[in-house]
Amino acid sequence: MSAVVELARRAKAAARQLARLSTEEKNILLLTMADQLESRRKEITEANQEDVKSAKAAGISGALLDRLELNAKRFAEMVAGVRQVAALPDPVGEVLKKWSRPNGLEISKIRVPIGLIGIIYESRPNVTVDSAVLCLKTGNATLLRGGREANKSNRALANALGEAAVKRGLPTEVVALVENEGRDSIPEMCRLEGVIDLLIPRGGQGLIEMVLEHARVPVIKHSHGVCHIFVHRAADPAIAEAITVNAKCQRPATCNAAETLLVDRVGAEKILPRLVKALRLQGVKLFGDEAAAKAAGEKLAAPKNWETEYLDLTMAIRVVDGVEGALEHLEKHGSHHSDAIITEDRAAAEQFLRGADSAAVYWNASTRFTDGAEFGFGAEIGISTDKIHARGPMGLEELTSYKYVVAGRGQIRE
Repeated sequence: MSAVVELARRAKAAARQLARLSTEEKNILLLTMADQLESRRKEITEANQEDVKSAKAAGISGALLDRLELNAKRFAEMVAGVRQVAALPDPVGEVLKKWSRPNGLEISKIRVPIGLIGIIYESRPNVTVDSAVLCLKTGNATLLRGGREANKSNRALANALGEAAVKRGLPTEVVALVENEGRDSIPEMCRLEGVIDLLIPRGGQGLIEMVLEHARVPVIKHSHGVCHIFVHRAADPAIAEAITVNAKCQRPATCNAAETLLVDRVGAEKILPRLVKALRLQGVKLFGDEAAAKAAGEKLAAPKNWETEYLDLTMAIRVVDGVEGALEHLEKHGSHHSDAIITEDRAAAEQFLRGADSAAVYWNASTRFTDGAEFGFGAEIGISTDKIHARGPMGLEELTSYKYVVAGRGQIRE
């Protein structure tokens, strides 16, 4: 039996213990974990600094470095996030529906933990904590497999969480970290049918494709985000500028940052020069089609394609024919993550909101709001671009399943 399989089986056994904990016991566990992270701050920070130093030496890009760094602000936010999750309502045990049958059977549909959730992710060490605490709150154990670039950070974080679990009389494997970051550990996790109950990959398209190729367990994808801002002919220019700059520049390395700017052909020559100037002032490198270059009044190189997730200060611009042109572009080139329309025309907005087949659609607001905390869910485990079970920011409810509890008084089926 390989180390990954053995670890997974221990985590599965830990999941069965977690499922029986009360809400109070789970909350105490999470608060203990927050305290343990605080007490291990020095070791965790030093481990992260080593990872960042190694990443820089290896020539890792600025976007990935941004995701990797666990600075003082992010560390404080991470720990605060653990305490926030402890304060959230526990969905486990919620009665979703209850009814009686003519034969007297009382049937209840009740939220329950999923079991053991495997999470495969890249770069961001805070995912180790965010994922673990959300799963723990819902009575699930986690089998975590991070990227090699964050291995020291992930191990320091997982060790702190495991120490807290032991303090509460639980096995350390309630948060189990796969220490083999080689590519072979991913297919091995994907094949753990009957052990892992759900697999959540978070990362680039290559990682997603590998998981889908090998998966024999259910998968919910945290896929790439090719997000769009569509500036309609009836857009308020000031609002269009503010949202476009925010969606692209506020934190460009995130999956909910806008990668493509779509501009309505009607009025493009009026609004596009203003938007291009604002983006250039923020240091954004721009690509565009011929119509965008003409409307902007400057040369723009054509993008290699319209499906690139740049994850940095780079943006593609395309001129489209109204709402239907924007929707056609989204269907052909989008990733169904987050897309926005900027307009003062309610009918146009409603047409876009109905037609855009994305996990989150916006009217006069930035795509950067696609986030569990911003939606009021507390922390999130990812943003699903799937349509089954969970879609968009995945909070606590999306980490539960349900079962039917049937109570009778001796009924038998004739």
